[in-house]
Amino acid sequence: MFRSDLFKGKRILVTGGGTGLGKAMARRFMELGAELHICGRREGVLKETAAELAAETGGRIHTHPCDIRVAGAVDEMITEIWQHGPLDGLVNNAAGNFIARTEDLSPRGFDAIANIVLHGSFYVTQAVGKRWIAGKRGGSIISIVTTWVWTGSAFVVPSAMSKAGIAAMTQSLAVEWGPKGIRLNAIAPGPFPTEGMTKRLAPTEELERRMIGAIPMRRVGKLPELANLAAYLMSEEAGYITGEVIAIDGGQWLNGAGGFGALTELTDSDWQDIRAAIEATNARDKAQRTV
Repeated sequence: MFRSDLFKGKRILVTGGGTGLGKAMARRFMELGAELHICGRREGVLKETAAELAAETGGRIHTHPCDIRVAGAVDEMITEIWQHGPLDGLVNNAAGNFIARTEDLSPRGFDAIANIVLHGSFYVTQAVGKRWIAGKRGGSIISIVTTWVWTGSAFVVPSAMSKAGIAAMTQSLAVEWGPKGIRLNAIAPGPFPTEGMTKRLAPTEELERRMIGAIPMRRVGKLPELANLAAYLMSEEAGYITGEVIAIDGGQWLNGAGGFGALTELTDSDWQDIRAAIEATNARDKAQRTV
């Protein structure tokens, strides 16, 4: 089904499309003929990705620096996109996460995740959906969640709560917007090799070893595997699928709630090392954003 013109004439927005899973999905959509829009907070990263994907695929790609935590900024971005034609698809991919003991979380730490994942995904979904409805157009929305939406997960409570909210939004709007020709589905990935996943969820070699050991297939996912699933769900060939949350995790979630339950065995010293590793990663990211 993955013919080269699968998405010919289709316009798709991927939030957080400059890196990681978002970049992999953007690449696949472009390979299959889509005109791409990607957004994120780091304009330099977006431009680098756009140049790379355009050179690889020969397709068209547009960049939109946008902080999806700000509803007004989201509406301005979607208005700008619509001036050149409506979207046909949306991927809510932008996210953030880190492991921490819940008693150590600050309100700011909680909001850092919830504002991107829960609030930001809703802002973009509503901004696109209401324009489709006003224009009497259908569309397809995919949200990237986690398997924690079914089980919860220790030590990533802000993400677990926020992703569960996105799953609820997906199921709720599948019913509310189904009669209007709008489909909503979600993908729940397990571990995939991205910089954000590795440095914040498995910041030490021991944590990475434990994580892979808990996956029945004994490996992390390959980015093209997730990108192909996204392409299928986005396409008209999946036109009768809506309101679903589909896991792609090598069986991990069946082998333990959330994948972090074993971290109850860690000592205070272990947690101090983890926190230091994550803070170092955050400091490097902040320095890059200010350059």
